[in-house]
Amino acid sequence: MYTESLAFGFSIWLRFFFLFTPFFALTMFLTLTQSYTEPQRRNLAVRVTCAAAVVCMALFFFGNVVFAVFGITLDAFRVGAGALLFLSAVRLVYAKEAPPIAGENEDVTVVPLAIPIIVGPATTGALLVLGGEMTDASHRMTGLAALILAAFTLGVILFLGSAIERVLGKRGLGILSKITGLVLAALAAQMILMGIQHFFSL
Repeated sequence: MYTESLAFGFSIWLRFFFLFTPFFALTMFLTLTQSYTEPQRRNLAVRVTCAAAVVCMALFFFGNVVFAVFGITLDAFRVGAGALLFLSAVRLVYAKEAPPIAGENEDVTVVPLAIPIIVGPATTGALLVLGGEMTDASHRMTGLAALILAAFTLGVILFLGSAIERVLGKRGLGILSKITGLVLAALAAQMILMGIQHFFSL
């Protein structure tokens, strides 16, 4: 039982980690903060991580409420969120444009870093679906722990962003971003197929 729970938690953590598109987020973070000092970057990394984590936990826990209010079935949302996630994955694979550099007095903590770079429309949809799927209390607690750990992992990557960039270089970060896009495309396809399969099995 413990091994199964650990495997489930790791699987959910991995999904959340890739949903955050960490290396793309790091690229945008480094570009937006080119005029920042290293202490300013690290302080911003902590604030961005906290903001993203709060938004994600709200989406994760209130997914069923959203479905009930709008009368949307989980399978319909799987297909819609999967399609949006797939489009985001394609853009991630073929992305070439760089964002503008933030000014010294411009706060980029929530917008655009937390939303929509880390928690964009596709990530929002996927979080609602994952939260809606976990109706069991133990699964929800495991999912919450995995979500917090994924946000913490993202925070570590942003906190060490300058060092990671020196080691990997911009080309290395670009390659990792494209690999993340491929994984997201696979997750999106699985989400869509699951929604279609459940719909036709009713």
